Amino acid sequence: MKRNFIALFAFLLLSVAGTAQYTPWYYWTFLPEPIMHEIIGESSGETAFNTIIETAGYTRNRRPEEYQTTFRESAYIYDKLKWYGIPEAALVRVPARQDLTWNGIRGDLWEINPGRQKIVSYRDNAFQLTMGSNSADVKADLVWVGNGTSLDIQQHDLNGKIAVGHANVGQLHNLARRAGAVGVVALSNSRNYTDPLQIPEGRIANVQIPETGETIPAGFAFQMNIREGQHLRNRLLRGEQIRVHALVETSMEPFEIQNVEATIYGEDRESVAVIFSAHIFEGVVKQGANDNKSGGAAILEVARVLNLLIDEGRIPRPKRSIRFVWGPEFLGTRPWVDMNFEDIRDAYCNINMDMVGEWLTLHNAYFNVMRTTFGNAHYINDVVENYFRFIGEGGRERIQNRREVPNIPHRIVAPFGADEPFHYSIETHYGASDHVVFNDFGVRIPGVMMIAWPDLWYHTSGDIADKADPTQLKRAVVIGAAAAYTIANADDDMAVRIAAEVRANGARRIGHQLNVAMDMVSQADMNTLEKTYKEAVNLLLAHQSVEIATLESVYELASSRDMIVDHISAMQQSIEVASQANLLALKAHMEARAALMGIRVANIALTAEESAADKIIPVLTEGTFKGGPNILTARLSEMPENITARYPVVGRIDRTEIARLVDGQRSVLMISRMVNAQHAGITDLTDIMNFIQHLRHAGLVTF
Repeated sequence: MKRNFIALFAFLLLSVAGTAQYTPWYYWTFLPEPIMHEIIGESSGETAFNTIIETAGYTRNRRPEEYQTTFRESAYIYDKLKWYGIPEAALVRVPARQDLTWNGIRGDLWEINPGRQKIVSYRDNAFQLTMGSNSADVKADLVWVGNGTSLDIQQHDLNGKIAVGHANVGQLHNLARRAGAVGVVALSNSRNYTDPLQIPEGRIANVQIPETGETIPAGFAFQMNIREGQHLRNRLLRGEQIRVHALVETSMEPFEIQNVEATIYGEDRESVAVIFSAHIFEGVVKQGANDNKSGGAAILEVARVLNLLIDEGRIPRPKRSIRFVWGPEFLGTRPWVDMNFEDIRDAYCNINMDMVGEWLTLHNAYFNVMRTTFGNAHYINDVVENYFRFIGEGGRERIQNRREVPNIPHRIVAPFGADEPFHYSIETHYGASDHVVFNDFGVRIPGVMMIAWPDLWYHTSGDIADKADPTQLKRAVVIGAAAAYTIANADDDMAVRIAAEVRANGARRIGHQLNVAMDMVSQADMNTLEKTYKEAVNLLLAHQSVEIATLESVYELASSRDMIVDHISAMQQSIEVASQANLLALKAHMEARAALMGIRVANIALTAEESAADKIIPVLTEGTFKGGPNILTARLSEMPENITARYPVVGRIDRTEIARLVDGQRSVLMISRMVNAQHAGITDLTDIMNFIQHLRHAGLVTF
């Protein structure tokens, strides 16, 4: 029996290791080749690129009437959807959470002594006048304040003057206004050596004085790029007395949220398979070509491609519908989900495109898919990964293919885009974009994000269309369209295929975690071996649990659970067997390390607290699962103070993820393992236990 288990263990290890050896002549996608050819051929990176140019060709000032009517970007996307014949495309207006938004009108800084020349102008580049600036018409002397620290500021008389310094514009403004300055000029660039012309996004606000409770109204702030700013800096350092005239005109404009939405209907109009999201604003003032007009342009092209292929009969109408939403980041997505929740609550998944148009080699970037959290384990991760891998691996020239198959088996390049490899990466979850809204505890629509990173012009004046690439846009469109259509048209056979892919990818993922766990034990010394080994075991158990949950999610694609239950159960059991083999290997490694150090083997018996946590299985109360976008925040905000005092949460915890991990099967101990497997640090078990008590007293879970 022992020999049989060891043989099985060896086979599993070899199977996992084998996945690391790519087969250079074999490529696959879920969709058959004829459908892939239609999607690839119809997808136009140039069309998406042109959308970026039309909506963000340059950073511009919005005229006041634009705030009262329709924003340029919203109008463009809505008009295109109507032109493309997308059924029931709509521009939906939603009241904003705040009544007014800042608007720049004019911002000029002229030298009037010793010479006469323009130093800065909002007309040249909108980033040169900082958001939050107030109107001004003042003549004042410039004062160089170095790096704009408190010590630098204290060394100068700034009363009635304008401070100039190498500093973050917000920090410089706050300190200089406290010292009596009427305004500031900041020379700030986080990437001087990448682009000395870029100016970072900035914002200023009223200055609070905690010592007195006084509020000093915001002044004005200009920014200069490093190349031009150094000339002004050098003159001031030489002792020149420079007097300037600052002319600033700003206003506060009433505005509304403008979301654009569209649907490609499936045979079952009410069943929603995929929701595409992309923000075309951050607020309404900031404009960026890659962040994120590129995402809006890409999903617009996905909508055009799929709608056209279906209308012309080149691909069958999918079984389920695909929805699209464009709007301000968070400000638009949150109300859209809230307003449409009853219609989308059973949607399968979300694909969020945020910064997908970057010319990858220009940015030294990778195109990444950010996976869902463990609490929203879902096959969408593996479906999207399939198409990333197809383009990334099939689009490379490989030396092994020189004589057997085409050098580049699947060349996907825009006619006027970069002809370069597709550098991609499959990443763990990262939030900070609209997919967070869909992944919310009360929404539970698992969402992935596609994003290029790094972006060397992120949140700067340099984020304009010349940094985008039609080839990258075409590839993003192909991935999005193929993944969405795969899910929207999936039948029982496709469900089986997706489950098989999840299982195969899961072997690679848990194999990687075995590498991590082995190295953790290798790095431990005689004082830390026991603790480290326990953490390594917990890591493997957590990843086993998420792989089993991911396979469980495939059931929603089948016509009935019974149709694929045997297959899914077999896949899940094989994950358990592989995980047990990995735990056996880890134990052997730990024992070898202990022997080499001359210490006893590590004991991973549960502590009393862990044993108690392992006996508590939280279950969602009726109506809590998909209970609405605000249910977690609303219920916790009503928590009596005596409960939070009785169950204190001392450290920083991921409240939403802990709540998402409650499934009626996992113990609090397993939830703790799964939280810790996703973060670099360790979240204290007591804090997790106490927070779950908060959930219980809020009526969200029972034990």
